[in-house]
Amino acid sequence: MKIGYCGNVHPGRTLEEVKQNLVKYSLDVKSKFAPTEKMGIGLWLSATTANELDNPDACLRFRDWLQDHELVPYTLNGFPFGDFHQQVVKHDVYLPTWADSKRLEYTIQLANILNVLLPAGQNGTISTLPLGWPLPPDTARSQVSEFFKCSAVNLQKCAEHLDGLSQINGRNLFICIEPEPGCVLDTCEDVIDFFDQHLLNKSQPESDVIRSHIGVCHDICHSAVMFETQHKAIEKYCNANIRVGKVQVSSAVEVNFDRSTADQKQEKIEQLTRFSEPKYLHQTVIRTDTETTFFEDLSDALKAAGANPEGCWRVHFHVPIFTKSVDQIGTTQFDIAKCLDSIESFCPEEPHFEVETYAWNVLPAAMQSETLAAGIAKELTWFDDLMSSRR
Repeated sequence: MKIGYCGNVHPGRTLEEVKQNLVKYSLDVKSKFAPTEKMGIGLWLSATTANELDNPDACLRFRDWLQDHELVPYTLNGFPFGDFHQQVVKHDVYLPTWADSKRLEYTIQLANILNVLLPAGQNGTISTLPLGWPLPPDTARSQVSEFFKCSAVNLQKCAEHLDGLSQINGRNLFICIEPEPGCVLDTCEDVIDFFDQHLLNKSQPESDVIRSHIGVCHDICHSAVMFETQHKAIEKYCNANIRVGKVQVSSAVEVNFDRSTADQKQEKIEQLTRFSEPKYLHQTVIRTDTETTFFEDLSDALKAAGANPEGCWRVHFHVPIFTKSVDQIGTTQFDIAKCLDSIESFCPEEPHFEVETYAWNVLPAAMQSETLAAGIAKELTWFDDLMSSRR
């Protein structure tokens, strides 16, 4: 099972809520997308839910429940630790960082759970945050150095735990670091530098264990917002011998203000403003002929641009992957096919694919579907058709 959708779109803070959402939404998606087959589901289990499943009996019961409903938990989203659907999420999603032992403990819990939930003979992936949000600019160099050191130590401990599990049952569990705009690691170069300078500066046996269990989750939306080309990003990971274990299939907002009249700019700004909402952080990168500028949130970019925006804007707002454009709002849907091309060209083995459009509940009306399940099923069908057309 290598295709499914991410369950972080559902607000399940406890195991019972997770199961309720799987029944209410995932089974509806399955009836539309895979009515006669098992369907992949990328589970998101909060720290509270992970604690509930941190005993063999509870985990086995949940495994049997998933099997009865023909849902295959081939991957976990281990990025959000707490309530990903609280009124305001913003920077809280980056806590705890990988320098914090709580992040290590949570990820090990997820690995133990996935080890039980997975069908026999299947490997699993867990995506995780790119260390965290950067420390304040005035942080002492020694503190920054300590942050990287602690993050690397915790990731190594995690890899060693996963290696122990694999020696028991032969199953490979793989942690996938997910670069995100504005984070400590927000480009492929950042990830490669972290591996080279902090994570792999160990003995050969230790480095081999790390490479066997730590790699990257390539989020197509995140990469597009940073104006990375899919070809270069995937090629660089593979040339650095960093495995792309998971790809989050996603699409960003794109609006180009070049060659626009004043009236057209105003119309585009009005439509773009509808994506500026208070729940999630919507990092924005603006590229002109002369410079590339990063804004922590779309609201900051809109305020700075005023009535005369310029350049090409890309916004970290996961929009339905089947949407090419809506009126004046474009998307980076085109990068999905380019990513598949690059994986086929450079990756020695195919990664897990997880459709991750978590922002349905804050999407402008023009991009909404009739129901959440209908929208997710349409995304899965669109992506499955894209993959089938390439075989």
